[in-house]
Amino acid sequence: MTDSPELLPALPYESWRPTKETLHRFTQIVGKVALATGIRRNHWWHITYRLTARGMTTVPLGAARGGPVFTCAFDFFDHVLRIANDRGTEVEIELPDRSVASFYQAVMDGLAELGVDVVLAHPHPFDLPDVGRPFADDTEHAHYDPDLARRAHIVLGRVGRILEEFSAGYSGKISPVQFFWHSFDLAVQRFSDRHIELPATVDSVTREAYSREEISAGFWFGDAKVPAPTLYSYVAPEPEGLALRSLPDGARWVDVGSGHSAYYDYDDLRRTDDPVGAALEFYQSVYASGSELAGWDAAGLACWGGITDPVLERERPRSPE
Repeated sequence: MTDSPELLPALPYESWRPTKETLHRFTQIVGKVALATGIRRNHWWHITYRLTARGMTTVPLGAARGGPVFTCAFDFFDHVLRIANDRGTEVEIELPDRSVASFYQAVMDGLAELGVDVVLAHPHPFDLPDVGRPFADDTEHAHYDPDLARRAHIVLGRVGRILEEFSAGYSGKISPVQFFWHSFDLAVQRFSDRHIELPATVDSVTREAYSREEISAGFWFGDAKVPAPTLYSYVAPEPEGLALRSLPDGARWVDVGSGHSAYYDYDDLRRTDDPVGAALEFYQSVYASGSELAGWDAAGLACWGGITDPVLERERPRSPE
C-alpha cells in the first residue's frame, strides 16, 4: 500500500480519518512551536511547513541573535518527528502508538534537551472541535496508521509538484507551496499589490492572511463538511460575477461563507486521462477569471516555466504552428 504505481493514489477520507485527526493535532503542536520561535514573515509564511521527499519540515527556527537554529521535520518513512539543531544534535519522536498528550510532552522535552526554550501561548488545538482541551490532556486522539500516513505523504508530494508547476507561470508576489497546519491543507497564493481594508472585527490571524488581494490554489484531504479529498481555488476578496464564470468539466462553484470557492474532486481528477493537465487547467481557469474581474495585469505578471528574463523567454522552444 505504501508504494502505489498510480500517479495520484486513492485516499478516501473515511479510510484514514482517525490517523488524519491525530496527525492534524501533531502538526498543530509543532506549528505552534514555529509560531513561538520563528522570525515573523508576511501572511504567516514562517509557521507553515514545506514538503520534503520524506515528509514535511518547518523552516529554520530560532532568533537571529542567540539561541540555537533548529528545524522540526516529520518523516513518513521512519515515522518520526526529527528535531535537529545547528550544533549537530537531534531528537527523534516516534509517531505510532502515541496520543496527542504523549506527543506534546515528548516535543516539549525534546526541545528542552536541545536547548530550545519555548512556551506555547495557547497549547490547544486551533479551529478544531476540541479547541477547549489542552494538548496535554488529549488521550483520545492516538491512532496512527503508518501505511496511511505514508500514502497521504505521496498524495501531498504529487499534488505539490502540480502546484509548483502552476506557480511557475506567475512572476508577481507569490507564496511558497506550503502546508498549513491550522486547516491541514496544501496551497499557494498569488498576490496583487492592492491593500485590503478589513473590518475592525476581523481577527488578527485573518487580517494578516488577507491583507493583500490574493488568488489561492490548493488541496485538502477533506473534513466533516466535505468528506472527500478536494482541489480548490478562490479569490479574496471575491470580485462580482466570479461564480458565474465557467469552470472545466467536473469542477463546480460552492458557497463558502459569504463567498465562493471552486472545487474539483480529487477522485474525479484521478480518473481523467491527464490528471496533471486537468489540475493545471482547473487552477488556471479560476486565476484567469479572477484576475480579469479584479483588474490584474495578468499578461504583465505571466512568465513561461519560471523564466522572467526577456532574452531567455524569446529563446524558449516554441510549439510548431
